[in-house]
Amino acid sequence: MSARGTAGPAVGGRPGAARPRRRGRLALALFVGGLIIAVLAWAAWRRSHGSGEAKVANPADSDTTGSGFRAVRLWFVAPSGDSLTAESREVIEQTGVHERAASLVDELVRGPSGQGLSPLPEGTSLRDAYLDDRGLLVLDLSAPFRDRFGGGASAEELAVAALVRTLADDMPEVKRVQIVCEGVPLATLGGHLPLDQPLDVEDWP
Repeated sequence: MSARGTAGPAVGGRPGAARPRRRGRLALALFVGGLIIAVLAWAAWRRSHGSGEAKVANPADSDTTGSGFRAVRLWFVAPSGDSLTAESREVIEQTGVHERAASLVDELVRGPSGQGLSPLPEGTSLRDAYLDDRGLLVLDLSAPFRDRFGGGASAEELAVAALVRTLADDMPEVKRVQIVCEGVPLATLGGHLPLDQPLDVEDWP
């Protein structure tokens, strides 16, 4: 009899012990499920918020990726050294005024793929560019454009003509070009051609 009395409480205690365990497992499952939902919601918000920032901060990058390449017309000094010759080339598509103008300047400095010469001194690059609503493009070039130019009147005219023609052909919204150097107005490049006033692209066909 005493053995049965001892066993009775043990058998009767199992359901009471199981209920706290089931409640603990349920609470843990609810907590983990809630945590997963919270993480997924945060990731979705982060993705949408991050992509929005990218578009605002740097729209040119996304546009370049999507549009690929475009053909441009570049003007270089002919092998004879007394005239210009045109060359078609594919460059990465750009949408911003500064990026488009900088790409063209870089290609001119790189020089022709065949015979001929670059019209711009080595080391020339674009510092800044601004296009107003009347088609005036202010082109701010780096110091080597001025400091490393060593040609005469003919070389000076060819350098300016190649630059203006290339910009006019590949940026049709440009009507006039004002060349400055290191943020300072440039009176002339080699002492023969005045550059203190905007250059009308129609005067450089």
